[in-house]
Amino acid sequence: MGHRFLIVDDSATERTLLSAMLKELGHDVDICESTDGVIDKVASGSYAAMFLDIVLPEQDGYKFLRQLRSNPKTSNQYVVFSSTKRTKLEIDYGIKRAGADDYLPKPVSRDNLLEVLQRVKQKVK
Repeated sequence: MGHRFLIVDDSATERTLLSAMLKELGHDVDICESTDGVIDKVASGSYAAMFLDIVLPEQDGYKFLRQLRSNPKTSNQYVVFSSTKRTKLEIDYGIKRAGADDYLPKPVSRDNLLEVLQRVKQKVK
């Protein structure tokens, strides 16, 4: 049985690619081009994980994640940063300092996605 995922990314190419991979693996996917309305969506939806871009036009993923974590209804949402920021320092910052649960470097590969999904599955049980 598949899970439900939310993708928040301003790049149509990245949204389409990640969404296609997730759907191919039997999952349901919701998509947002920006963080507008995402807190409400997460509060009312039951997502196994959210894939969140860091570089977004109106507010970056770091700032949005702080908002998400500070809301009692959304604070426990499993969040995977998905970004072209891929150095060890940037990944460590995203997880340790910014508070993401996981990190998926772009361009997304099927193998990297499967690794992340394995960790999500362990958390969602």
